[in-house]
Amino acid sequence: MSTLGMTDHLYEEALAANVYYDHAFDIQAAKILPGEYYATTRQMLIVTVLGSCVSACIRDNRSGIGGMNHFMLPTNTDGGEPLSASARYGTYAMEILINQLLKMGARRQNLEAKVFGGGNVIQGFTIANVGERNSRFVLEYLQNEEIPIVAKDLLDSYPRKVYFWPHTGRVLIKKLKVLHNDTVVQREQEYGMRIRASKVAGDVELFD
Repeated sequence: MSTLGMTDHLYEEALAANVYYDHAFDIQAAKILPGEYYATTRQMLIVTVLGSCVSACIRDNRSGIGGMNHFMLPTNTDGGEPLSASARYGTYAMEILINQLLKMGARRQNLEAKVFGGGNVIQGFTIANVGERNSRFVLEYLQNEEIPIVAKDLLDSYPRKVYFWPHTGRVLIKKLKVLHNDTVVQREQEYGMRIRASKVAGDVELFD
C-alpha cells in the first residue's frame, strides 16, 4: 500500500485512490474502493459504496481527525482454518486505519466509530453469510478494543453509499434500491477473489 500526501511532520492522507472536488457538497472528497482506506486531518468528505463489505468510520471526537476503511473477510476455500485467517485479515484492515489516525495525532481514548454495510447483495455469497460475518466481525472487534460504536446500519439486502465527514462526525447513508449497473457487485467479487489468493504481510503495531 502506498501513502499519499506526506508532509514533514505527519501524513495528511493515506491510500487515496481517487481524490476529487465534490460539487454537490462543496468540499474536497476522497472515494475509497474495496480493500482501501483513507484518513485525514483536514475538513474533507470520504465516500464509498458498500455491498457485502463493511466500513468503519472512525474519528477522534475532540480533534476531528478521522478516516474510513472498506473491507470484507476472506472466505477460505482450501479447508484450512477459515476463522483465524479471516479474523487476521479483518484485524489488519481495522488496525491499519486506527494506527494511521494515531500517527496523525488522534488520541485513542477519544476514538468513536460508526459502522455500515454487510448487505446480502452478492449472488452466491448467501451460503457463506459474507455480509453477516463481516458485520459481526467489525462489531466484535470494536467492542474488544473498547472503541464505542455511536451509530450503525448493517445487514439488509441493499448496497449503500456512505458519505462521512470526519471533522464533524456526520454520516449520510443512501440505500441503492435500484442499481443501474452491477459495478458494485463486480468490484466486491473481484476483491473477494483477490484477498482469497493473498496473505496479510504482517501485523500492525498500534500506538498507545
